[in-house]
Amino acid sequence: MADMDGDTLHTIGELAALTGLPVRTIRFWSDEGVVPPTDRTPAGYRLYDHDARARLDLVRTLRDLGVDLATVQRLLASETTVAEVAAVHVEALDAQIRTLRLRRAVLRAVAGRGSSPEELELMNKIAKLSDRERRRLVQDFVDQAFDGLDAGPEFVAKMRATLPELPEDPTAEQADAWLELGELVQDEDFRASVRRMAAYQARERAEGARTGTDEDGRLVTTVLARTAEAREAGIAPDSAAARPVVDELAEAFADLFARTDGPQFRAWLLERLETGNDPRTERYWHLIAIVNGNPVPPGLGPAFDWLIAGLRTR
Repeated sequence: MADMDGDTLHTIGELAALTGLPVRTIRFWSDEGVVPPTDRTPAGYRLYDHDARARLDLVRTLRDLGVDLATVQRLLASETTVAEVAAVHVEALDAQIRTLRLRRAVLRAVAGRGSSPEELELMNKIAKLSDRERRRLVQDFVDQAFDGLDAGPEFVAKMRATLPELPEDPTAEQADAWLELGELVQDEDFRASVRRMAAYQARERAEGARTGTDEDGRLVTTVLARTAEAREAGIAPDSAAARPVVDELAEAFADLFARTDGPQFRAWLLERLETGNDPRTERYWHLIAIVNGNPVPPGLGPAFDWLIAGLRTR
């Protein structure tokens, strides 16, 4: 059929055959005003010309790219430009790609773990968190641990600033570390343990104890070195051979805190070290480092386990 300008007009069925689109799709888009009919037959059937067919091809392309009908209508009405629509959808596709990469990494981690259905459900929830939600999860953990406690502004600031920044294309190790971290900061027993440490540190500060100094760091290095030497030599912490090492380190702690070494001080030091020696705390920092692609700090657990065992027998 031809219109007054000589263009061929097509019925909706003919247009469907020419474009490969289902009749119901063309009819829906026509009803929505996206591809209105050019004319109608005396019986009321829709007719479409060449321009309508070209418009239909454009709509199909936009829909294939994920553009919603409302945006298509705005574009066809010249309320926006193709470039603007493309820019928005590039951002959306980038977000989808990041999500798919993360899910791929999570599935690899799950496959390696051999997770139970319950663990899989939890990990799936953790994996779906956005960057902001991941940071918020850790921030909530820190807030609960230190709320209302003066545990030292520098230390708390470090806790708040050191947040997981999972890359767009994480390795299986990073995805696995994030999943473990997400589980850890939601563990009520671990949260209670960190809260006890924070309360103990706040009490020490109130009593005038020094924390977070350069001397602290140097003493930790000494503990690592001296206990490593003892362990490599096969010296058990409760043996007579361990006494000089334990005495040396206890004296160093006494100097740091400006106190006198003796039974009362060692009882205090033992309580202090035991309170802060939850291995999950060290694991927390290791997981943050792995997620962020940073070097994992040296493990302190074996060193302080040895010293604590030595103090218990003295």
